[in-house]
Amino acid sequence: MSEDVRLVAWVRGRVQGVGFRWFTRAKALEIGGLSGFALNLDDGRVQVVAEGPREGCEGLLDWLQGDDTPGHVDGVTEIWDTPRGGYDGFAVR
Repeated sequence: MSEDVRLVAWVRGRVQGVGFRWFTRAKALEIGGLSGFALNLDDGRVQVVAEGPREGCEGLLDWLQGDDTPGHVDGVTEIWDTPRGGYDGFAVR
């Protein structure tokens, strides 16, 4: 059985105004089993919070760090934690 985790990732680069949050939500739904959100921050980064099976969160992180995202990702900083719950699906905020 897969361990449930919480991933918090801050994505730097040209990631606002290019559909990044929407595509992140779509990828999370495609992976399945993930809940959380993607949020534009005032400093130009996008914050992504995902909770669910470790394998799914790792898949989302791999996508965030890859070349298939909209815009241009310069880097991703992530932390791992225990799930807190309280999310209904995966939202764009």
